[in-house]
Amino acid sequence: MKKPLLIKTIAATTLGLSVIGGLAATASANVDDSATTVAAAEAAANKPGKDDGVVETDTISAKTAMKAAQAALKEAEKQGQRVTIAIVDRSGATRLIIHGDQAGPQTEESAVRKAFTAVSFGQPTSKLTGGATGDAPNISDIPGTLFLAGGVPVAVDGLAIAGIGVGGAPSGDIDESIANAGLAAIAGDLK
Repeated sequence: MKKPLLIKTIAATTLGLSVIGGLAATASANVDDSATTVAAAEAAANKPGKDDGVVETDTISAKTAMKAAQAALKEAEKQGQRVTIAIVDRSGATRLIIHGDQAGPQTEESAVRKAFTAVSFGQPTSKLTGGATGDAPNISDIPGTLFLAGGVPVAVDGLAIAGIGVGGAPSGDIDESIANAGLAAIAGDLK
């Protein structure tokens, strides 16, 4: 199941943006209207529970990560693939790595980078490969990313909370089918 992870943020940033936005929106209004808008923005920013300087973020639990990885490994074995499965959390930190029997040494980095890419962009890596081409700087220049099929995000309420990456099959499509088996195994646990 999901487990809250507290991440500290700067409350003043939200307040500052609210006030600046309020002033910019009323720049042509009279002074009384501007003061009312600023006061409303400050009241909204200071509303209890609205922004106390802490943000709760869901992340994948160790138990759920293990369940996903075991299901992915089972699918890899069913397909006769020698792969590594990696699961990273919302911040990109590695939560779990399972090396399948006879998986090559290159498969770990591939799996971790695919999982990192999936959680970073909130999309399967197969959908991101088109943006990673050409000579100009592009998304493939972002450190730690790998734009090959085989990574899928784990999402709750539309927000990626983890990534599952698989590396080692002869095709990214096979890697991604294995990652999707892991995702399917935990779909009912994510609420």
